Amino acid sequence: MTPVPRYAHGSRVPGWDTPADLDKDPATIPGRGGSPSVPVPAELRAEIEASMALYPNSHSATLPALQAAQRLHGWCSPEAIEQVACVMGLTPADLAAVATFYDMLETEPVGRHSVYVCTNISCSLSGADALLAAVQEAVSEAADGASEFNVRAFECLGACDIAPMASVDGVYVGPLSLADVPALLDDIRAGRPVLPEKQLAKRACADVEANR
Repeated sequence: MTPVPRYAHGSRVPGWDTPADLDKDPATIPGRGGSPSVPVPAELRAEIEASMALYPNSHSATLPALQAAQRLHGWCSPEAIEQVACVMGLTPADLAAVATFYDMLETEPVGRHSVYVCTNISCSLSGADALLAAVQEAVSEAADGASEFNVRAFECLGACDIAPMASVDGVYVGPLSLADVPALLDDIRAGRPVLPEKQLAKRACADVEANR
């Protein structure tokens, strides 16, 4: 078989090489039609139902529901997907198809803290490749690296004005240098705001509402 070309560290397409299991039974909705119900944590059920209430078609809440499950479980595990399916009245297959499509939904166990280093053109030209390598190296050498950090490249985070930059648990920071890496990781470990002087949300802006 001819290998499919892959980017070294660009956006992933999980499951592209996993064959379909044609011998599986048809998918069912947990708790419906004789299928066993799935225990769902009360806080997760409440968050999913609140998201479903925001849309005329409750299926539109699939992304926020999966994000809520990921926050609780750390990734979109089979258990997490079954819990979402039970609340939303969907099959796990419906949700797995979404989880494997969107880049910020994790379908394998990862570290608790997400560090996405942008490697698109503006950041790459400003040293993002070296920055990514430095973060990965620092994490790989740490005893808590695998459990604490999910470090990977990201195709574009849309913050070219602070290139090279990264998203740390959703907080944009930049411009970053190699010298910032130890402090960035130390802040994450300590539960402190990450590099507060370099956070995009704290930059001066003419629109006083922009950074709310």
